[in-house]
Amino acid sequence: MGRRQAASVKPAEAEEARRTALRAEQAYVTRVYERLDEERGSAEAALREGPAAGGGNVFQARVESAVATEEAARRLARLAGVEHGLCFGRIDHRADADGPGDTFYIGRIGLRDADREPMLIDWRAAAARPFYTATPGAPGTLARRRHLHLRHREVARLDDEVFDLEGLDEAERRGIVGEAALLATLRRGRTGRMSDVVATIQEEQDQVIRSGLQGVLVVQGGPGTGKTVAALHRAAYLLYTHRDVLERRGVLVVGPNATFLRYIEQVLPGLGETDVALATVGELYPGLKATARDTPEVAVLKGDIRMADVVAAAVRERQRTPADGLRVDADGLTLVVDAEACEQIRDRARGLRLPHNVQRRRFVHDMLEALATNRAEQYERIMDEPLEQLAGSGEMPKWLQELIDEAEDEPLLDETDLRLAKEALWQEPAVRKALDELWPELTPQQLLADLYASTDVLARLGEQAGLPGCDLLHRPPGSAWTVSDVPLLDEAAEHLGEDDSAERARRRAADAARAEEARYAAEVMESTGGTNMIPISDLISAGELAERHSDGGPPLTTAQRAMSDRQWAYGHVIVDEAQELSEMAWRAVMRRVPTRSLTVVGDIAQTGSAAGAASWGQMLDRYVPGRWREQRLMVNYRTPAAIMRVASDVLAAVAPDQTPPEPVRDDGPPPRAVALPVAGLPALVRDELAGIGDGAEGRLAVITSAARHAAVLEVLPDAAVGATPEALDSPTVVLTAEEAKGLEFDSVVVVDPAGVLAESPKGGQDLYVALTRPTRRLTIVHDGDLPPLLSGSLAGG
Repeated sequence: MGRRQAASVKPAEAEEARRTALRAEQAYVTRVYERLDEERGSAEAALREGPAAGGGNVFQARVESAVATEEAARRLARLAGVEHGLCFGRIDHRADADGPGDTFYIGRIGLRDADREPMLIDWRAAAARPFYTATPGAPGTLARRRHLHLRHREVARLDDEVFDLEGLDEAERRGIVGEAALLATLRRGRTGRMSDVVATIQEEQDQVIRSGLQGVLVVQGGPGTGKTVAALHRAAYLLYTHRDVLERRGVLVVGPNATFLRYIEQVLPGLGETDVALATVGELYPGLKATARDTPEVAVLKGDIRMADVVAAAVRERQRTPADGLRVDADGLTLVVDAEACEQIRDRARGLRLPHNVQRRRFVHDMLEALATNRAEQYERIMDEPLEQLAGSGEMPKWLQELIDEAEDEPLLDETDLRLAKEALWQEPAVRKALDELWPELTPQQLLADLYASTDVLARLGEQAGLPGCDLLHRPPGSAWTVSDVPLLDEAAEHLGEDDSAERARRRAADAARAEEARYAAEVMESTGGTNMIPISDLISAGELAERHSDGGPPLTTAQRAMSDRQWAYGHVIVDEAQELSEMAWRAVMRRVPTRSLTVVGDIAQTGSAAGAASWGQMLDRYVPGRWREQRLMVNYRTPAAIMRVASDVLAAVAPDQTPPEPVRDDGPPPRAVALPVAGLPALVRDELAGIGDGAEGRLAVITSAARHAAVLEVLPDAAVGATPEALDSPTVVLTAEEAKGLEFDSVVVVDPAGVLAESPKGGQDLYVALTRPTRRLTIVHDGDLPPLLSGSLAGG
């Protein structure tokens, strides 16, 4: 009805109404940006100057300054990230008998004017939700939804969706203009960065974004369904809605590679959130950024859950006792601890049920005590020999016999003697070497390197764990760590722990000092007021106050602190391309979120890793049996229908139990197959770049089999190479199917599809991934026969 009414308006009148609407919206958008500038100026001034001086004492002023400065820095970071497309929507509620309906402008953050009246509603607020959920069949109370398209700070275009024409006045009816905002966004050229979809979120995506914090939400979605951006918007929504819970513990996003993280890094700041930790699986172990990949056979072994038992056994293997007891030369004697005593000492240390390096402290303590006792016994025997000879001769003086009798009831070593004897023995190199060999202090890197270096140990421990073939993991010491190693290093770290007794002693002293400062701070807080009559205790706790007062360094963000602490417990974790994670990788992820609050995003049909998921239950039921929920995204917003038909044929052949998403677009040229040697690629790439504009926007990917990778690089020397963040800035990039996962390009040239199919057990899924990367154009290059699963749906070229 709304479209028919709009169509009946004369063109000149419609154009004038459009211009009037643009002028009105521009005036409002200008006011919003002016307010943003004012807010930024206030935050900058707070950082420079701190709060204005007021009542209270010096201590109170310092507290208020610290709190205000930190809040200003956080606020400024959020304000700085929302410049582009600050205001993108407007909703008009229906009028009722009492007058016109409410109008709200929707934006990336919330803003209020000087009188505290709302100017811009944060897209995550409840008042903004109708902007995303209203449909022609279920508009709720909306009369109209308007999309505002900005270029810098200028309103370039308006798109209206009218749900109730009677709810608009005559001027507004004449001004109904524009095409569907979603399709306009999809037709834009790629820029090498993922853009947010905050202005075009669809209802099924909104359900994902606003789903509850608790529990595990699985977002199963095929190519182009927007599952990744929906998950990132979910991170921003959760931080907005549950900030009191999540701001202290943080949110972690786990992505498949560094290129992917670069691809998405601008989305969250643009949504008003800047403090989310981003990591690949290869970065989950602090201090390590592993990017190397294992062969599929090795990756399967390292990813198997039974590797946890192998690692545990490798740790126990390093807790040894000598079969004939310990014998060590020290202080001119051969000190001895018999085999039975050694085993008892080892078992006593193990019985603590603490990590290896912490147990080692007990083991060393007890072994030193046994050695010290043996040394004292030997010294006593040496001293007793002349006395026994004297007693045997009958010439022992009575007074000496009385002393000997009295000494028999005394311990061989008192507490002080024992402590000094142990300290002296620990300084003996031979003693330290012997104990280190029996129970060494280990790092995870040392443990795994030693394990990988021995085929015999690998085979034996693998057989014990029911995981044959572990000798394939053999490699020389000094080899680079792979992505599959990181979960094993994390597992080793759990078993090894860290003997931090010296550090804990230092911390205890520091804690005692801070406790005294906190006590003083609490007394001061009780006796002082706060800013504008707000108690200081509402701004900051006594402990935090003491911490800030004693720490002279700059405060770390939650993300920075979390990423440097392997044992950090996040408030929520989002795992993208989650189907690629192995069982051991899931074990490492779950360790970081003990509350089991996760968003798991992926597509089982795109599983390319041989160690990845065959089903979500396979990975999740071990941790949350029957307690995870799945939401499916079934609409493909990215891939044109003609391209999707080709990809669907491949999926039907390699994973018939999986359902491809339905495309909403039916535009662009049909995909084509070209019989062409690799040497002919340069001309083809030039044509493809011309077809997508070859300008500031528009990206082309050449996705090739590993067998043809070197040859493709040789003929395309100017193309970017591989899964590096910098590659996304280039008009042309050469990738493998694995590297292309999660990315999208205007045009894709797939080279050697038969080679992609044959390269791994998941070659069919890899080809499906490659075929679903383009948003506009697809060309398949082959110099042999086209695989049968492609030949039926492709046009020749």
